[in-house]
Amino acid sequence: MTNGAHEETVLSTQTVPVQAPSSLEKAIIILTSLSTAARPMSLAELARNTGLPKTTAYRLLNTLCRNGLTRRIGIDYTVGDHLHTLAAPAPRVIPGTRRLVLPHLLRLYEITRQTVNLGVARGLEVHYLERVYGHGRVTSPSDGVDRAPLHCTAVGKVLLAFDHDLNATFRRKGALARMTRHTVTRFPVLDRELHQVRRQGAAYSREEFAGGVACVAAPVFGADGKICMALGLAAPSTLSLTELVGVARRTANALSTVVLKLAPAVATDPALSGGPGLFL
Repeated sequence: MTNGAHEETVLSTQTVPVQAPSSLEKAIIILTSLSTAARPMSLAELARNTGLPKTTAYRLLNTLCRNGLTRRIGIDYTVGDHLHTLAAPAPRVIPGTRRLVLPHLLRLYEITRQTVNLGVARGLEVHYLERVYGHGRVTSPSDGVDRAPLHCTAVGKVLLAFDHDLNATFRRKGALARMTRHTVTRFPVLDRELHQVRRQGAAYSREEFAGGVACVAAPVFGADGKICMALGLAAPSTLSLTELVGVARRTANALSTVVLKLAPAVATDPALSGGPGLFL
């Protein structure tokens, strides 16, 4: 046997140490397992499927839950709504839209002196594109993150009521998480409310997302007649929403007119045509 052959034999019998997966890789394994599961999984099931110790899986799940990437349903776990949001397409930017839309939002704030929210659906959450408010702004869990659940916000209910595909996806993958004691947590109850939203052209949320906060919202429609955004007002829960719903509807109708005027420019630009809605 030549020296070269001997060296090749020695090298071929050497074992290469297998590096243990990092915490990030373990978290990815958990998310992959949950995303392919047909139903929520218990900690024991997840540990068996991933091969991770229960203590490790539990520690990582707590971190993932805190960041909205997973969530608990009773004692089981499933993929979180924020993960759907991160995976959703980013809003398309249409030049000139903000310049045309913002004056209407400022005017609405001047009339009501309440927080004005303009939102779209991104994943299974509301994503706020524009917010106008003053020093007396009501505080909300969405402050600083500019996103909120669909089922317990007025803007979210409008989006669910008028977007059939979004509603269907939310029913399959979403959850009616309880945010306050007023939150609707049963789909039949939410369905009845969404039916009223479609009839009235406006949605309400009374302390369902945050205590002390009441909201009203109305739809903004695109040139194709489909909802593309929702306009909302957030106010103290002591204020009557009937005083706000009319002006919210009128402003939403004005925004629909703005969107309609932009339609020819969008139709002639291949980079902007197609896809969901019209965004700032």
